[in-house]
Amino acid sequence: MSRAPNRQNPHGLKLTSLDQIWDDLKSGIQQVYSRQGMAKKRYMELYTHVYNYCTNVHQLQQARNTSAKKKGGPSQGGAQFVGLELYKRLKDFLKTYLVNLLKDGSDLMDESVLVFYTKQWEDYQFSSKVLDGVCAYLNRHWVRRECDEGRKGIYEIYSLALVTWREHLFRPLNKQVTNAVLKLIEKERHGEPINTRLVSGVIQCYVELGLNEDEPTSRGPTLTVYKESFESQFLVETERFYTAESTEFLLQNPVTEYMKKAEQRLMEERRRVQVYLHESTHDELAKRCERVLIEKHLEIFHSEFQNLLDADKNEDLARMYSLVSRIPNGLGELMTLLEQHIYNQGLDAIEKCGDTAVSDPKMYVQTILDVHRKYNALVLSSFTNDAGFVAALDKACGRFINSNSVTKMVNSSSKSPELLAKYCDSLLKKSSKNPEEAELEDTLNQVMVVFKYIDDKDVFQKFYSKMLAKRLVHHNSASDDAEASMISKLKQACGFEYTSKLQRMFQDIGVSKDLNEQFRSHLQNTEALNIDFSIQVLCSGSWPFQQGCTFNLPSELERSYQRFTTFYASQHSGRKLMWVFQMSKGELVTNCFKNRYTLQASTFQMAVLLQFNTSNSYTIQQLLDNTQIKPDILMQVVQILVKCKLLECDDTEEELKPSSELRLFLGYKNKKLRVNINVPMKTEQKQEQESTHKHIEEDRKLLIQAAIVRIMKMRKALRHQQLLGEVLTQLSSRFKPRVPVIKKCIDILIEKEYLERVDGEKDMYSYLA
Repeated sequence: MSRAPNRQNPHGLKLTSLDQIWDDLKSGIQQVYSRQGMAKKRYMELYTHVYNYCTNVHQLQQARNTSAKKKGGPSQGGAQFVGLELYKRLKDFLKTYLVNLLKDGSDLMDESVLVFYTKQWEDYQFSSKVLDGVCAYLNRHWVRRECDEGRKGIYEIYSLALVTWREHLFRPLNKQVTNAVLKLIEKERHGEPINTRLVSGVIQCYVELGLNEDEPTSRGPTLTVYKESFESQFLVETERFYTAESTEFLLQNPVTEYMKKAEQRLMEERRRVQVYLHESTHDELAKRCERVLIEKHLEIFHSEFQNLLDADKNEDLARMYSLVSRIPNGLGELMTLLEQHIYNQGLDAIEKCGDTAVSDPKMYVQTILDVHRKYNALVLSSFTNDAGFVAALDKACGRFINSNSVTKMVNSSSKSPELLAKYCDSLLKKSSKNPEEAELEDTLNQVMVVFKYIDDKDVFQKFYSKMLAKRLVHHNSASDDAEASMISKLKQACGFEYTSKLQRMFQDIGVSKDLNEQFRSHLQNTEALNIDFSIQVLCSGSWPFQQGCTFNLPSELERSYQRFTTFYASQHSGRKLMWVFQMSKGELVTNCFKNRYTLQASTFQMAVLLQFNTSNSYTIQQLLDNTQIKPDILMQVVQILVKCKLLECDDTEEELKPSSELRLFLGYKNKKLRVNINVPMKTEQKQEQESTHKHIEEDRKLLIQAAIVRIMKMRKALRHQQLLGEVLTQLSSRFKPRVPVIKKCIDILIEKEYLERVDGEKDMYSYLA
């Protein structure tokens, strides 16, 4: 039979006053703080005491009535009163406990105070977490409600325990403990072993004590206690320690040893943070250490850097880079020093080659590549390919490649591109020393490294196109793939326009092959020629050949010449053939000597030798009249034939004159039956070189004028200095125009009425449409 519920206690809750439970609760809490074992049942009893007290309806009702009477108004809610009393007693208990505990530690110093502090902190922290669990209901309801209503100085029980520790144990012992920790760290810096658990225990405590006072229920520390009570002093002590150590170490040891020491110290401090300091200290600690160990000694580092470069100490250079790169803007001076060093090394290397380099493209280019290879490897390995050091390497190479002892010897900055083009020619021309395809490709890549630094890329293009033309016309290329690969590399570096003529040359050679096939088919259907004849028809705009000179073609070749001219006219109406005899060649078979020889000769040599079919001797004047070859060229042709001992003369090679008599040397002998007598003529080479440079200057003027017109067409009006700047920018990828030449081109364009000077405005030009 059930009882009727009590009207005053409708839920049947057990009525409990604080006095009833406090003694037992206090006894249990003392058991927790004395680190005695506790059964689960006992723990639940303590929890139930708190729960019963906090949910005590009778107390609640009384509290409401009392509160309403005192204030003369409605009740504020009695839970505050119930919780507050228990909260106050817990706070007093913790205070008393810590005040008694302090008596045991107040006189301790150094390591003993750390042992005491860390041991008591660990015990206290654990016990406070247990107490927090016992008071979980108080935290969830009364504390949270108080905090929500904005009441200050109320914390969850674990936080209350921390605040109480901070007030009654941390503050009195703070200086002793912090000083002891700093002494322990200094001992470790001196190489003595220490108990790092003591340090980490204190640090962990300082971190934990940094409560967020504005939001007591928030999770996570604010680090205020750690930073104010430990970190600030620790950083000051660190600076003091390393200032003294670094100064003393540098007085007694070389810089290379100091760098190792600094590197080691920085690693130690990083490990120190990982082992027992808070991670937030890392950045500021690193900054302070770097300032003291590196930044303050930068001048010493800079002076040592040059010594390390001179001695090729790559490992030490890498260490210096690693250290100095930590300092903001610290690497600038090292980059400047490296650039100057590479520049000097490049100049010295080329100077050591002496006069030979002027006429030996391979030696010249290989010397440049050796310097670049060495310092490129240094930048890659020691300076981690840092963009600033790559730029320093590029600037230095650009400077010494474009201006060195070789360019000064010939008084021309365009000597480097000329020699580079000649080196390419030697690589791509057929020869017994041609490398394998893969090796050749690698060498061409190396050539492009040097090409990148050449200022006058238009000079390279002119010489390269002339040499390519000769290789193609004489079928002298080592590999079509290698030729195409090189053109592709140049196109990638300088754009389509740079290589368009080179590509058209290749197309012409392909078209000429088809044309020869058509001509042979035509001959088969008509009367055949009695000689083997092939032709190359090239577009004059794409090929860098000079126009043909006056020349009487030998009668033996006249018929072939006429037949092809007629055939081509029938195929292409309106096109005019310009015969380039100086580039032509052929083979002559001899019947006048003991052995039958095949002579590979130029067309001019053939014309002279074929004269001797009708007579055994001629004067030079007679040959001149018969062949109509220019006198200076004929003289060289004759000199070569005399030197080869095909012709003989009473005068020496140097004394030859128009009246000198030349005779066919019937006693001619040679070990080879196929003899190449088609060797280049010196004046021809010299003239070609001069004309190439002359063409380059003319082409540059046209390029400058075109650039000025493009800029003015877009801008409409521009000041003199702005126009100069834009022209230099536009053309810098091809060559570096000289300012006087630009001024001259502006004047030419004003004369041609492309531009005009603006009246009343100094240095102002406007575009005329």
